[in-house]
This record gives sequence, structure tokens and C-alpha cells, in this order.
Amino acid sequence: MKQANLGLNLSSKRTRKREFLDEMNHVVPWAALVELILPYYPAGTVVDATLINTPSSTKNAKGERDPEMHQTQKGQQWYFGMKAHIGVDADSGLVHSVRGTAANVNDVVEGKAAVNWHVAMQYSKRKVLNKDNAQEALSDQIERIKGSIRAKVEHPFRVLKRQFGYVKVRYRGLKKNTAQITTLFALSNLWMARHKLMAAQADSSAWTGSCTDCMGQAIQDLVDG
Repeated sequence: MKQANLGLNLSSKRTRKREFLDEMNHVVPWAALVELILPYYPAGTVVDATLINTPSSTKNAKGERDPEMHQTQKGQQWYFGMKAHIGVDADSGLVHSVRGTAANVNDVVEGKAAVNWHVAMQYSKRKVLNKDNAQEALSDQIERIKGSIRAKVEHPFRVLKRQFGYVKVRYRGLKKNTAQITTLFALSNLWMARHKLMAAQADSSAWTGSCTDCMGQAIQDLVDG
């Protein structure tokens, strides 16, 4: 795998982008970096989506709402805006993929057929299970495990909306808003891993070896934690 294979549309011309990537390759060899990260690349993924409101005001030049947004119903309440679909590593709880769509796009459709769905039972239904029945008691334990895994995909949404206060979109159109949301989820990863990262930084004075070795130790700490 090379940097040129990442869909960056790099030509053979010596552009600033190509020169930058070449310089980065001298600092941290790309092949070594891929080899280092690959064993820790997420194997199990939890997917979910959250609605983000869009101002429904028509006080603009065209006198209309954002055409790329849509309305949808959740429970008894209607929303107008977009939906952020994320994929979260089932082990670390960190976000590794983000997609932005109109609010009316179903989670199952966006997840596509490649996803093997394991939907957790609602708590109200799990609460009425007969724990004296062996089969229902087993189902209750399985649903508890599903619920604990699903909680990992809810945590990034909390960080996005509570720590960063992102409850409404800032721009018109999906492209700009998706770019901002992707950046915020990247920052949320730093927020959720801050204690491990700070601990790794505190121990950095005792580390020896190359920059690649230091990076490997940091990734190992995150995975083992």
C-alpha cells in the first residue's frame, strides 16, 4: 500500500501535495507506519447514527430551507436536518468512520448488506423476561452484553453534543457539515483517549528507540487499555 493509492488523485506532476507526502515519507516511512497500525486496525465495528437539527428558517436569498436536508420522525417527534452515521471500534470505542446523510436515510440502508446486524433488545422488553426460565435468563445475559457493546457507540455522540455543544449544523449542504462533523469526531477520539495519551506522554522520557517504536508503544497502550 502506498500513499498514492489512497484516492488522493495524485498525478505524476510534482505538486505541493506530492512534495509534502514525500517529505512525510522521509520522516515516517509509510510502509513502516502501515505495518505498525495494521495489527490494531478495527476488526469489530459497532455502527449507529444520530440526528442533528438544521434551522428550518427560510430567511435567506432563495427563501427556502436547505434542499440537502430532510425531515424525519423519531418516536412522536419530527426533526429536520441531517444524520451522522459512525463506525466505532468495538474494543476501544474510538470512531474510525463517519458518513453524513439527510435525516431520512435509514441506518440499515447506510450500513449496507455487508454489516452483520445484532440489534440489542429494548430495556422495556428485557425487563419483563422471566429470569427463572433458563432460556429467557440466557437471553437476558446476551442482551446485557449487546447493550454494553452498544453503549460504546453512544459515547462519541455524547462527546459531540455535550462536550463540544454540536447540536445544530453550522453550514448549508451536507459536504461542509460532514467535514466539520468528521473533524469533531476525530477530536472526540482524543478526548476519550486523553488519559491514556497523557499517561503515555508522561512515560515518554523513559522510552528509547526510534519514533516508530514510540508510536507503537502508544498504540499498544490504547489497545490494551
